[in-house]
Amino acid sequence: MKKIFVSDCEGPISKNDNAFEITSSFIPDGKKLFTLISKYDDVLADVLKRPHYEAGDTLKLVLPFLKAHDITDRKMQEFSTKNLILIANIKDTLNHVRNTAKVFIVSTSYEHYIKALCQTIAFPYESTYCTRLNIDKYALTKKEKAKLKQIAEEITQMPLIEIPQKAKSLQDFSEKNQKTIRRLDEIFLKEIANMDSGRILEEVNPVGGSEKAEATRDAVKKVGAALSDLMYVGDSITDVDAFKLAKDGNGLAVSFNGNQYAIKNAEVAVLSENSLTTAVIADVFCRFGKQQTLNLIENWNHEGLNKSRVNKALLNNFFELYPEKLPKVKIITSENMEVLAKESSEFRKKVRGEAIGRLG
Repeated sequence: MKKIFVSDCEGPISKNDNAFEITSSFIPDGKKLFTLISKYDDVLADVLKRPHYEAGDTLKLVLPFLKAHDITDRKMQEFSTKNLILIANIKDTLNHVRNTAKVFIVSTSYEHYIKALCQTIAFPYESTYCTRLNIDKYALTKKEKAKLKQIAEEITQMPLIEIPQKAKSLQDFSEKNQKTIRRLDEIFLKEIANMDSGRILEEVNPVGGSEKAEATRDAVKKVGAALSDLMYVGDSITDVDAFKLAKDGNGLAVSFNGNQYAIKNAEVAVLSENSLTTAVIADVFCRFGKQQTLNLIENWNHEGLNKSRVNKALLNNFFELYPEKLPKVKIITSENMEVLAKESSEFRKKVRGEAIGRLG
């Protein structure tokens, strides 16, 4: 039976955070707006674990503000196409993996961005899951637009939320941050919820958290595979549930330049600027299974790779890129998890930039 390879998009495939970039480009001080709402997202999803809230819902929370600044589907499509930045060799990587596995992209990204990506790398859009959005169908009055712009400005004046280590409840935050979180609750659960733009929050369903896991499960079902045939690659808080799905089913969960959330929930950590590292791991997993893949990673050096059963043409290309020092690839353990989380988070910022790299 063929294996199944499922990858997140932003991080393992591209360097973008498309929603962050759109918000930064179309809204005054949009970088601060998105960053603060993203931290609020982390609080709700990971600390407070609010019912019916999913990691990645930032992508719907920013939409009323984008609509207030006259964003359209066409603008989103054109921006996504123009600003797409790929991880090196990703087209070659996906083409190689598609020789031995069914390949799917499961992403929280807006569909405009995924369509732009698929056109650029010649990947079938029908093999993707992403956040469906028709923003043109929502109409706002001038009065509501003005109110939303006022709220956005208020949010940008708030202090950035700092999440204490091992925080479990709102009381674990500083008084200043508690005030910010409560005010954001009022904004999204009451004020915007009672506006016409509240429809956006009700109707748009970002593919994050459990939705990402369900999309992955659906892809596995379509292929007629078992979860043990699954290799899942992700990098952030939105991938946590999909990582758990893969691990619980005895598949392989791989963090590619992941942040702390990814490292603490994946089995393998990859720190690399080039996607061929993923291709090498996937080549062994898809042809020989999980145990041989873990054996390869245990002996991750030039000698170990030379003795392995990695496709020789792929391996030669990989060694041309890395004739001396290989990218770091480690099995994640309780002993090395904290160190790897720090190293991977810093490497992530190097690859994707400081602003994007520090997002959850």
